[in-house]
Amino acid sequence: MAQRDQNAGAAARLAADLAGMVRFFSRLPVPRIGPADDPAAMPDFGRAVVVLPFASLVIAGPAAALLWLLGSTSLPAPAAAALALAAGLLATGALHEDGLADTADGFGGGASRARKLEIMKDSRIGSYGAAALALSLLIRTVLLAALVEDAGAQGAALGLLAAAAVSRSTAICLVAALPPARIDGAGRAAGTVTAGAAGAGFAIAAGTALLIAAAPIGGDAVLGAAAAAGAAVAGLGLLAVRQIGGQTGDVVGAGQQVAEIAFLSVAAAAVG
Repeated sequence: MAQRDQNAGAAARLAADLAGMVRFFSRLPVPRIGPADDPAAMPDFGRAVVVLPFASLVIAGPAAALLWLLGSTSLPAPAAAALALAAGLLATGALHEDGLADTADGFGGGASRARKLEIMKDSRIGSYGAAALALSLLIRTVLLAALVEDAGAQGAALGLLAAAAVSRSTAICLVAALPPARIDGAGRAAGTVTAGAAGAGFAIAAGTALLIAAAPIGGDAVLGAAAAAGAAVAGLGLLAVRQIGGQTGDVVGAGQQVAEIAFLSVAAAAVG
């Protein structure tokens, strides 16, 4: 009986962590799912990082479903891809895109570490941020359209889900690898994510992506895409250390964007 209660408690915590991660990274409505779930609380990233790949599948589900649906019609593939990305923006509230824009503005427009961090906290978007945001949307639209044309609508949708799982789990590794660049903000509020937990989350994400997208894209290509996402985030991490001395929530958001682009680039090249 005690073992059964312990297992039930662990399952309840995992479900609560999953719900918390979906709430944190999206605007999708998630009701309270049990006594272990507190919708008002910040997720415990140190524990919940291992369920982030599955939360990412939920968050990317509407965009992937729309891509599958529209890609199966006579609508041009770029239009289907752009509309799917729009659905993704609605689901997340453009959370990661906002991080990318703020990071680009701060890194590009600030002359000192303090000034870069100040710019990154400013809600207004500058020329660097606008350019980065436009390029991210354009590149991902082109890559998703290529997947629709070469792997079919279903294959493109599965590729998008795989990219979502890998990109967020890879970006969270920045929290484990780098110190917070400021004393407040999401980068510090996320708490302690150990290297072991971040590595486990990335491994789970890569395995999930392999299960989802190996058939339409190829197993070797999926693993190569995951490696490319990791390399892209590592490069961003090195840049962040040089620019501001660590990570912030904006940098983590930018990490998701560069990881998704890297993953989709390898996937599109593999099926093209």
